[in-house]
Amino acid sequence: MILTELQVLAVVAIALYLIHWRKGVRRRNAQSWETLLARLRSDWSARELSDQFLWKEGLSATPEDAWQRMNGPRGLWVMYQNARVMQEMADYAAKNCEGVDRLLVETLHSDAMQIRVCALTALAQYGFTQASEGVRVNAYRAAAMYTGMAARMTQLLQDNAATMVPDFVAAM
Repeated sequence: MILTELQVLAVVAIALYLIHWRKGVRRRNAQSWETLLARLRSDWSARELSDQFLWKEGLSATPEDAWQRMNGPRGLWVMYQNARVMQEMADYAAKNCEGVDRLLVETLHSDAMQIRVCALTALAQYGFTQASEGVRVNAYRAAAMYTGMAARMTQLLQDNAATMVPDFVAAM
């Protein structure tokens, strides 16, 4: 009796998850460039970490410096959220612009996943140990990947949709 109930609950849970997932896919496919830009969090910017972060990879700060400049977990959370939005922007550009470099789009997908994993790892470490050396190193790694992703996203837009670059730069 209990086994049957558990099986029914499992099927219902899976069905609800699939419905939720499908709605998310539809929502992402229906987004416009303006809605994507509006979703970028601009309350913290990687400009604090690098003067030319939208044009060139790399940081001009040490891990300790970067942790202070990113306002600790606040900056990590913004990077986590913006990485997903930039991934969706890459999908938007690939879907709406001809001749998009597919390797660059896949690199942006990979960057987004790495940033999100690294940021979550650093946030989890921060929750347990506050601002230890490991947290600062993971935060630095996430920030370095984030500046690289922003530079590659700018390159993608310059090559395929130059009219979108000013809006992207202003939102970042």
